[in-house]
Amino acid sequence: MARRKSRYSGIGGQAVLEGVMMKNKEKYAVAVRKPDGEIEVEVETYQGLAHGSKIKELPFIRGIFNFLDSLILGTRALNYSASFYEEEDSKETKFDKAMDKMSGGNGEKLLSGIVTVISVVLAVGLFIVLPYFISSLFESFIRNRSLMSIIEGVIRIALFLLYVWGISAMKDIRRLYQYHGAEHKCINCIEKGRPLTVHNVMHSSRLHKRCGTSFIFFVMLVSIVLFFFIQVDNVAEKVILRILLMPVVAGISYEIIRLAGRTDNIFIKILSAPGMWIQRMTTKEPDESMAEVAIASVEAVFDWKKYLQDTFGYEVDESWMKDEASAEPED
Repeated sequence: MARRKSRYSGIGGQAVLEGVMMKNKEKYAVAVRKPDGEIEVEVETYQGLAHGSKIKELPFIRGIFNFLDSLILGTRALNYSASFYEEEDSKETKFDKAMDKMSGGNGEKLLSGIVTVISVVLAVGLFIVLPYFISSLFESFIRNRSLMSIIEGVIRIALFLLYVWGISAMKDIRRLYQYHGAEHKCINCIEKGRPLTVHNVMHSSRLHKRCGTSFIFFVMLVSIVLFFFIQVDNVAEKVILRILLMPVVAGISYEIIRLAGRTDNIFIKILSAPGMWIQRMTTKEPDESMAEVAIASVEAVFDWKKYLQDTFGYEVDESWMKDEASAEPED
C-alpha cells in the first residue's frame, strides 16, 4: 500500500489497566479486557471544566483547561478499569462510608478528585521543586545564574527519564505501556488512511506526535526557557514563582503539541523528535488481543469508515478490507 500523509482525526486517548480509553469531542469510551477474557466497553460523556465558556477557546488558556480535563478524565477511566480487578469479596470500609457521607453519596468521585490533586502536588514537587533544590547545591561552585537555570532544566529532564525508565521495569506498568502502544497504533492507522483492522493496527507505528509523553517533554523544555528569566534571590520566591508559572508552561506546551499534531513539516519533526524518542520507553509493542481492545474503544466513539471516506475519499467495504489484510502496510 502506498504511503499516505497523516491527517488529523481529532481523537485521542490513554492506556488504562488492561484497556484503552478513547475520546472524541465530548464522548469517551473505556474498553477493558475483563478477567474472563471478554471486552467490556463503557461509553460516557465528559464536557469538561468551564463547559460552554468562551475562555476555553482562547489560545494558551485552553491548554490549561485541557490539561486539567485530561487529569480528571484519565483518573476516572483508570478507576473504572481497576474496578474489574478488585477482589470480589472486598467490602465497603469505614473510610468508604465516611467519604460517601461527606460527599452525599459521591464518595468515589470525591476520592478520585483527591487522588488527582495529590498526583499533581507530587508531580510538581518531584519535577519542579526538587530539581531546583538539587541544582542549588552547585551555587557555591557556579555563580552564573543563566548556567544554573540550564543545569536545573537538565536535572528536571534527567529525573523524568529516570522515573519513566524505573517504572517500566514493573510488570503491570509494562502491560500499561503495551496498551499505550495499542492506542497510538489505532490512531496512526486511521490517520494514515487505513481500515481499522487488527492486521493494519499491528503494522502501524506505536509513536505519535500528540502523545502525553511528548506534552510532558515540552513542559520540561518550556519550563527551562521561562525559568531562565526568573531572577530573584529569595529561595521561597523562586519556588513559588516556579509553581505559579506552571499553568503558563502547560498552556504554551499545549499549543506546541497541538501544532505538532496538525503539521508535518521538517521544523515540527525536529521539534517533536525528542518526545518521540522518549515514547520508545513509554510505549511497547502490544499483542493482537490488546489491539482488539483498542479498536473496540475507538469504534465506540468514532466512525472511522466515514472519516476515511470524508478525508481520504474512498469507501471501505468488506472485500477491500480483505485485500488490505493480505498486504503489508508501511509505517
